[in-house]
Amino acid sequence: MTWLVTGGSGFLGLHLLRRLGEQGIAARSLDLVPLEEAPPGIEGITGDVRDTRLLRDVVDGVDIVVHAAAALPSGGDLDAVNVRATAALADLCRAAGVTRSIFVSSAVVYGLQLPLVSESAEPRPVEAYGRSKLAAERAWLARAPAPLVLRPSAFVGPERLGVFAILFRWIREGRRIYVLGDGTNRYQLLDVGDLVVGLERAAAGSAEGVVNLGGRVSGSVRSDLEGLIAHAGSPSHVVGVPAKPAKALLAMLDTLRLSPLGTWHRVSADHDLVLDCGRAESLLGWRPSRSGLEALVRAYDWYCAAAASRPVGRGHRSAWRERSLGVLRRIS
Repeated sequence: MTWLVTGGSGFLGLHLLRRLGEQGIAARSLDLVPLEEAPPGIEGITGDVRDTRLLRDVVDGVDIVVHAAAALPSGGDLDAVNVRATAALADLCRAAGVTRSIFVSSAVVYGLQLPLVSESAEPRPVEAYGRSKLAAERAWLARAPAPLVLRPSAFVGPERLGVFAILFRWIREGRRIYVLGDGTNRYQLLDVGDLVVGLERAAAGSAEGVVNLGGRVSGSVRSDLEGLIAHAGSPSHVVGVPAKPAKALLAMLDTLRLSPLGTWHRVSADHDLVLDCGRAESLLGWRPSRSGLEALVRAYDWYCAAAASRPVGRGHRSAWRERSLGVLRRIS
């Protein structure tokens, strides 16, 4: 079996390709960013998923496709990358005789709904990125062969930076950690290692349709942050701020491009976000092995050991600029 992983140089793609390399499974990676230190048996192809001619060549001879490439809310053409390129890849998978087609979507397509959110819930995305992922899902399910859509909750682990790098830096420096509201809401985090296992189970099975993947919920946002602070041995402490005025301020800063936080971060920060993963267990035999706190600890430990030299950028594997939050950090 030969795999194709789009977005192979990204946070998830790199973890999956390493796993495939360890198992001696042949795979191709397609990404705008060259693949660093490709594992044995992994072919790195540098290119754009919007390039249909290139996609046709890359898909040729492939058995399993994992489509993880995406434009993020922080930048990129959401319609061209997330929707039109996904539809084109789905068509090419069918034409090439691909036997298994897996699309990595996101739980943000549900919007803000009461937990536990099952796959039968009507998606209600609240921002452009979520709407683009939902449109991509629909194209994949309608056009790809043996299609499966995975909706993971927010995932984290070693080599994940982005917004988490801001949190980790503040804890390492002993700053106050602010939450919207009182922090008693539950925010489900998924360890990237568990997500990779979910992809392996999905590729080996025959399930089609939509499947949620989420980590074990160990407690509230506040308790998870306090647990991470205790693990770090940091003098940081969690401070709740009134949600409504804080969201209004963040929205204004976002409009002025002064905030690193996107719409989804802002609107969801004080809500319960927990997926019902029963379908993953029954169809894929998958259950998460780590809690959100354990995933945070793994990511934080890697950050302390290896992240200091990473450049800032817009991807999940680069630290995000703090922008206006830098002022808040200095007085915290």
